[in-house]
Amino acid sequence: MDFARIRQEYREQPLDESTADADPLILFRVWLQETVDAGLREPNAMALATTGEDGAPHVRMVLLKGIEANGFVFYTNYLSQKGRDLSSNPVAEILFYWNELERQVRIHGVVSKVSPEESDSYFRTRPLAARMGAAASEQSAMLPDRRILEERVAVLETRYAGLEVPRPEHWGGYRLSPVWIEFWQGRANRLHDRIRYTRQRDHGWRITRLYP
Repeated sequence: MDFARIRQEYREQPLDESTADADPLILFRVWLQETVDAGLREPNAMALATTGEDGAPHVRMVLLKGIEANGFVFYTNYLSQKGRDLSSNPVAEILFYWNELERQVRIHGVVSKVSPEESDSYFRTRPLAARMGAAASEQSAMLPDRRILEERVAVLETRYAGLEVPRPEHWGGYRLSPVWIEFWQGRANRLHDRIRYTRQRDHGWRITRLYP
């Protein structure tokens, strides 16, 4: 493959630190809404990077399920690889990449579990099949045969027929509280705009421009 031939120029509008909102969460919400308005598929999909006990990085795609004043919320199996990583090193980064709008956002921060009540509340909003799947799956563990998973789901379907499926103790939410947030806007000739917001001790934000 000739990668030079698939080179793309960027033509979107500039990102200026002098006019950008002082609160990065407001700017993030604006950008996310614009991806929704543009009809992008799963605009809340994000890459989550964690670090294992051995120092090795691990990255995978997850879905953003909440934006709050104190962080970005996602849900998963606490016993999964990401859960084990966050237990030993509760620092992570998430990355949103919206190719059609020539934008990406990197968010670096400290991760903590949300309350059981918050996890329960979100779990009840999930489709029944997704709740069954969360209860049946030992995420990241070795699965010798897919039929084993399907049989576990079938057992749960029988057990909870007509009943509320309880949230498994091994499944719940995390909140990433940002230390810094970087917005990247593609520009012509690879002279991209990079604006970083860094959290200050007074909980305000310092805005700086970075070389592309």
